[in-house]
Amino acid sequence: MTSPSFHDRLRLFDLPLDVITLPATLDLLGGWLADEARAPHTVVTLNPEIIVQSRTHPEFVRAVQDADLVTADGVGIVYAARQLRGEEVPRAPGFDIVKGLMQRHGADLSVFFLGAKPGVAEVAAQNAAREYGVTVAGVHHGYFGPEDDERVARLVAASGAGLLLTAMGAGRQEVFNQQWRGVLGVPVMIGCGGVIDVLAGTADLAPAWTRRMGVEWIWRVAGDRKRWNRAPRLLQFVQMVAAEKKRKG
Repeated sequence: MTSPSFHDRLRLFDLPLDVITLPATLDLLGGWLADEARAPHTVVTLNPEIIVQSRTHPEFVRAVQDADLVTADGVGIVYAARQLRGEEVPRAPGFDIVKGLMQRHGADLSVFFLGAKPGVAEVAAQNAAREYGVTVAGVHHGYFGPEDDERVARLVAASGAGLLLTAMGAGRQEVFNQQWRGVLGVPVMIGCGGVIDVLAGTADLAPAWTRRMGVEWIWRVAGDRKRWNRAPRLLQFVQMVAAEKKRKG
């Protein structure tokens, strides 16, 4: 792991959190992409659900702890850092990171799209190539089990991609990137949740005003019945923050 050295790294519930802006994040990842050594780096975009889910998933915890960069994806993380550490942490959400890299690097950026339902990654890749001019290194759906991890990892490695977008759900995607980073050999690997669905047009990006305010999760949960089971996790996170704040006095 090569943690960034030019900004602070906090800890929230035993997980790291880098205090880094979106532009600085794009600069850092751009440097990793340009490095001829092609050293592999994993990126985690931290949100409340990741913290809650990782409590019962030791491999998930290790994957986040060993990540090279951990950014604040959601407003809940900003809130927790303020309440528990007295720090104002800027947000660098997953979609904004992916979009920013594609806009900055265009055809020089070779991307492997890994995740979502069969067929979705192909559409996402086509759309990204058309809109941002990126080079498509390869695509593969996210519906495979651990028994196929090595096969998929070697497929990604053979593609020569500079950026791997892994969208297989929180936990699964971060553990895959971290456990197979040596085989994958990709300079920048991001666990990016629903980003591939958004790029494919099978999921809507939250309105700009919700993203500016950091409350896009409310819009998503309210508008999608499939996400209603996430609301209890968000409540649990708020309770965890309150309990930790009380414990610290």
